[in-house]
Amino acid sequence: MVFLSIQNSTFAIVAALTGIGLVALALWLAGLISPRSFNPQKGEAYECGIPTRGESMAQFKVGYYLFAILFLMFDVECVFLFPWAVKVRELGVDGLLSIAIFFGIIVLGLMYAWRKGALEWK
Repeated sequence: MVFLSIQNSTFAIVAALTGIGLVALALWLAGLISPRSFNPQKGEAYECGIPTRGESMAQFKVGYYLFAILFLMFDVECVFLFPWAVKVRELGVDGLLSIAIFFGIIVLGLMYAWRKGALEWK
C-alpha cells in the first residue's frame, strides 16, 4: 500500500515537472523565433487611424455602463430560457415551478433597477 502512494506522488511530481518544462520550452522557443520590430509608433494610442488632439481620455457617465450591464444580464437570462422552452413538456410541473421562480427573480431584479433609476436615460 505504501508503494502505491509513493508511486502516485512520484507520478504527480514527474507530471508537474514535465508540464512546467514544456511551458518553459514553448516560451523560450517563442521568444527565440518571434519577429522583433522596435518602432516608436507602436507606443502611440491608435484611434481609428486619426491622430488624437488634446486629451484622449474622456470620462463617460456610469449610466452607460450600468445600462450595458443590465442589458447583458437580461440577455443572458433569455438565453437560459431557450433550453427550458425546448423541454417544457418533459419537465412537467417541476419545470414550470422552477421557471416561475426564475421569472420571479428576473422581475425582482428589473423592479430593483427601475426603482433605483438605472433604466432612465438622462
